[in-house]
Formats: sequence, C-alpha cells, structure tokens
Amino acid sequence: MIDFISGLNGYLWGFPMIALLFSTHIFMTGKTRGIQRKLLKGIRLSVTRPEGDAGEISPFEALSTSLASTLGTGNIIGVASAVAMGGAGAVFWCWITGILGMATQYAEVVLSVKYRVKNSKGELVGGPMYSLIRGVKSRPLGLLYAFAAALGGLITGSVIQSNAIFSMFSQGAFSDSVKLNFFGMNISLTALIVGVAAAFLTSMVIFGGISFISKICRYLVPFMAAVFMLSCAAVLFINRSFLGEAIGRIFHDAFLPRSAGGGFVGSTILVAARFGVARGLFSNEAGLGTSSIVSASANTPNPVRQALVSMTATFWDTVVMCFVTGLVIVSSIAAAEGSVDYVDSASACYLAFSRIPYIGGAVLTFSMTVFAFSTIIGLSCVGANCVTCVFGVKAVTPYRILWVVGVFIAPMVPLDVLWSVADLCNATLAVPNVLSLFMLRNVVKEESEKYLGNLDMLSKV
Repeated sequence: MIDFISGLNGYLWGFPMIALLFSTHIFMTGKTRGIQRKLLKGIRLSVTRPEGDAGEISPFEALSTSLASTLGTGNIIGVASAVAMGGAGAVFWCWITGILGMATQYAEVVLSVKYRVKNSKGELVGGPMYSLIRGVKSRPLGLLYAFAAALGGLITGSVIQSNAIFSMFSQGAFSDSVKLNFFGMNISLTALIVGVAAAFLTSMVIFGGISFISKICRYLVPFMAAVFMLSCAAVLFINRSFLGEAIGRIFHDAFLPRSAGGGFVGSTILVAARFGVARGLFSNEAGLGTSSIVSASANTPNPVRQALVSMTATFWDTVVMCFVTGLVIVSSIAAAEGSVDYVDSASACYLAFSRIPYIGGAVLTFSMTVFAFSTIIGLSCVGANCVTCVFGVKAVTPYRILWVVGVFIAPMVPLDVLWSVADLCNATLAVPNVLSLFMLRNVVKEESEKYLGNLDMLSKV
C-alpha cells in the first residue's frame, strides 16, 4: 500500500499537478484582470479594521493566522532544495509563481467569504468545502475536501512540523546520546523533552479557539518574520560583493539551458522552472485553498475587501520571503565557490547563515523552530473548521486533543509513511478546489465588479 501511495504521489505531484496549478494562476490572473495591481491597497486594508460587520477576527488577524499556516520550514529548507536541485534559476520561477498566485488566492477568498455560513455556535466558517457545497452544489466533493484537509492538516501541521522542531534541536549542542526505553522502543531524551514542551505550548494556544489563536499570530508572525528578514539582510550585507553575481545567476539560469556549476547540481530551463514553480506553489498553498479557510472568519463587509487583504499573504510568503531566502542562498554559494562542490538543501541553509559570525547557526535554528510552531497553531484553525464541516462542532475538541497528541509523539516516531499520506491528501485538495474556481469563475468576476469600486459597501449575500 505504501509503495502504491508513493508511486501515485510521484505521478500526481509531477508535471500534471504543477501544470494544473500554474495554469490556474495564469487563468485567474486574466479573469480578475490582473488583480495584483491592487496589492498596495490590499496592504493598506490589512491594517484597517472595518466597522459595522460581524466577524470573529480582524482582517490583520486573519492575514497573520493565514501566514502562520503557510510560513513554515519550507520557506527556508524548501527554497534551498529548489536551488540545490534546480539551480539558481529556480528562485526566479518561484518568484513568478508567487506573483501569479496572488490572483488565485484572491479568487479563493472571494468565494470562501461569499459562501461562508454560521455554525451551531454562531461562528462564521467558510472555505473551499462550502464553495463546493453551496456554490457548485456538490456536497460529496465539499465533504471530501474537508475530510482531506482535516487529515492532511493533522499530519503536516501537527506531526511533521513537531518532528521538524526536534530535528533542529537534535543537532549540534542539543544532540544527546541518552536513550530511554518505552515499551521496547529506545527514545531520545531530547525527543521526549521537545515533544512535551511543544505539546504543552500548543495546547495552551489552540484550545482558546480561533480568536485566541489569531491574537497570538498577530504578534508572533510579524516578530518571526522580522527576525528572519533581519538575519537575511545581515547575510546579504556580508555577501554584498557577490550580490551582482547572484542576481545575474538567478535571471540568467532561469532561461539559459546550461549546467549551473560551482555548487549547484545542475540546471536547464525545464529543471529550474519545475523546482521553482513547485516550491512557489507549495509555499503559499494558492490553488489548494486551505489558506482561504481562516479568511472566511474575518470581519469584513464584503468578500472582495478581505480577498485583497488575503492575497498579500502570497506576496509576503513567496514574492518577498522566498525570493530573499533564495538570494541569500545563491549569494552564499557564490561566495563559497571553489570550496563547495555539491550543496544539498540542509547544508545550503547552514552555509548561508554561518556567514553571520558566532550566532548564525543559532539564528537559523530559532527561525526554523518558530516557523514550525507557527504552522502548528495556524493549521489547527484550518483543521478545526474542516472537521466542523464534516462532523459538526462537537468534533472540534477531540480533534484538537488528537492534534496535541500528534505534536507530542512526532519527535519519537519515523514519519516516512505519513509524508506519503500527507502528499496524497494535498492532491485530493487541489483537484476539487481548482474545479470550484473554474465553475465559479463568473461569481469571482461579478463580485469584483460589484465591490472593487466601494470596498466598504455591505454585502447583501
């Protein structure tokens, strides 16, 4: 069964899925008439709370929680992997994917807010599952989406991210050889400590519900982003004499079919585009629809206003952070050329941040740990809303308990099998979500034409 799932994932997440999602970005950019041009307005609206409309959280809190669920270790290790496997040109294609993906993110949120409903507790909930149920009129597809998102979120948001935190602390000064025996299993003391600490912190946050989680994310996301970006700025300053070469490599290798020697595995236009587009798609989840679920709980008078705010998440996540991370890695590899023959994703990250004297390694460990924890609490909101859609509000508390249990055990168990299941769940999300975007494309167009001229106009839907 595992071999079958792995083989299926290899096909689904190859060219077909990348082509499907990338073409969706292009299509929605055209359908929304280049909604990316409204980026500055979206940024301004993200820090302006509207008055007179019901909503669980503010637009900025919705944006922060959405970013918490997408800003993860993939923004660091994932970009490094794209560079290592696709060459410097992969950074350019990742950047382009982020720019185009803003339109898809916008469309997803327009539909999520338009078709949102109140649950039995009176809370506003929405997302692609409700767009499928109420817009497309396909309850089976909506429930399938919600179930896959709940299961996939539990694996990627709870288990895998907690294991990533352990991986950070199990290296260097945090590594240990002390093993404890539990039911015939030898468990690292570090794994046990990380599991207990991560589970405790997670439980203290997620049982407060989306309002409390969003308030935590409101401060956590800007803080962790600022620390990481300042660290990147420090590396770029140290590498300033190599920035011209790095920028030249990024744009040159994106289009020129040649080997990208000097630390890169190799690159052609096709390879660079494949890894760059894939990393861009997976970093912001535009096309999967999950990041729009939190946005449906926002206080907004109409779908378009919140959609403009939410599309800035793709801008910050991919257009800014992934591009800066790629520039840091490429410039560091350029600085080390001659002493590095091969750079994999992990060593590329440590190579880059070790350029900061004394504290570089600690900064990287801190950044990746906080990014992983933010994903744990951010995706818990997504999973809880999806569970509500399938099983009702009463299932949320058991789901959160299972979430905390996953965080606790993750550092102590192998995850190879779970990665395959998570990938399959994400593929299950992409197809019905893209279907709803295509079938409801005229709804997105009509809502945009109705509200873009007056973003404070109340929705009658």
